[in-house]
Amino acid sequence: LRSHHPRVQEQLDASRGGTDVKVQLGAVWHFSIAVSDPEQSATFWTKNFDLHEMFRSDEAIALTNDAIIIGFFKGTPHPDTIDHMSFYLDSMRALHEALEMLKNNGVELEDPGNEIGPTSPGSPHMGLWFHDPDGYRWELSVQNGARER
Repeated sequence: LRSHHPRVQEQLDASRGGTDVKVQLGAVWHFSIAVSDPEQSATFWTKNFDLHEMFRSDEAIALTNDAIIIGFFKGTPHPDTIDHMSFYLDSMRALHEALEMLKNNGVELEDPGNEIGPTSPGSPHMGLWFHDPDGYRWELSVQNGARER
């Protein structure tokens, strides 16, 4: 809301905390990534995670669990364009269960033998990192998980 009257605009700005109004972000709803084979990616994700097919086209497949949508479209993968994406889990128990399931399914994990660790040096948040068939790096993490260990 803008006013042509300087005093009114000054009051509007003050009530909003100034003129630097920022967009408040919420949880990620959906994203899409380029993959070499959408069918292979969809199979990987539905085998390992609580996702099911939402829709498909000749060039793409989207999966959902009603909290997030992940789209896989046929293209040239560029896993180096983003360091990683992280999904949070509710507990260290869930993280350990995820680790065992990913190992049993032959998923490429980082730090073999020491897969679960702090998300950064000294962090109380715990995580594990893995790679999908196209080499994208993913993380599963527990906020303040070090307290649960």
